Amino acid sequence: MTSSTVRRLLAGAAVGGLLLTGLGVLGAERHGAGRPDPGPSRDGLVEVAAAADVPVASAASPAVSRVPKLPGGGTRVFGKHRFLVAYYGTAGTGSLGVLGETAPDEMHRRLRRAARPFVLEGERIQTVYELIVTVADPIAGPDGDFSHDIATDSVRAYIEAAHRNGALVVLDLQPGRADFLTVAKRWAWALADPWVGLALDPEWRMGPRQVPGRVIGSVGAPEVNKVSAWLADLVEREGLPEKAFVLHQFRSTMIRDVERVRSRDGLATVQHVDGFGNQGQKLATYHAVARPGQFAMGFKLFYDEDVNLFSPARVRTIRPAVRFVSYQ
Repeated sequence: MTSSTVRRLLAGAAVGGLLLTGLGVLGAERHGAGRPDPGPSRDGLVEVAAAADVPVASAASPAVSRVPKLPGGGTRVFGKHRFLVAYYGTAGTGSLGVLGETAPDEMHRRLRRAARPFVLEGERIQTVYELIVTVADPIAGPDGDFSHDIATDSVRAYIEAAHRNGALVVLDLQPGRADFLTVAKRWAWALADPWVGLALDPEWRMGPRQVPGRVIGSVGAPEVNKVSAWLADLVEREGLPEKAFVLHQFRSTMIRDVERVRSRDGLATVQHVDGFGNQGQKLATYHAVARPGQFAMGFKLFYDEDVNLFSPARVRTIRPAVRFVSYQ
């Protein structure tokens, strides 16, 4: 266990008291329907502040089901030549990542500046907020599962900011001793939003006698498949666009029988490689675990832990090609 991981974990234990700092309670609202696809802006960033099509019905005709559009149009996460760039962290604190260092709208402005250099000709950059909503803890807590959920008002604040700013949201789960499906179902209300996806972080999936921060966790393919089946069913049942389904990994042992992880209609499954270090170490980790024939590929950049941080231009030369980058 690295000292960096321990620092992140201990900081996470203190997050609960910081969650509401600077975050107001923002009521949910529907945004305008039927807007035309604006296409990429001049710098390739998706600039849409409203969800697109919503179901329409009239007294003269039966209800017509119309799948809501993702930011910038379309219903596929990587459709319309999207390249995803995320800030990662939790609400109200920067101790777990850059996302929580500032309030959501200021964070978005910083994310746009970080994302802009990744764009290649013909692409559009899609900004993403990867928000840790269930945080692993070094103590059992009242439920004995070594994790806690952040405040729902904080989650709503990021979802509302995403709709204002044309961003996707990915809810990140660090479940401790709980299983991923049990924890994911607690966030079903948020995942019903058409712009909200899900990430599983097996580093923090503990066995019955394990404690976060003392060991690197893991998950088996059957548990991943149960979550993806439930999430794909939610997409179909609610008539939602495709959702990002992100699997974090930096050791081959973190996802057991990874070759048995199933693809699902309605989900864009991403294997997000998270190892930190110098460029050679990060590439070695990436090449050791990457399965580009099975997943879209993701790559994490650590502002503090990485040595000689990859530039956006350098990331775009990595093979197999990266389609989703996150900063922590």
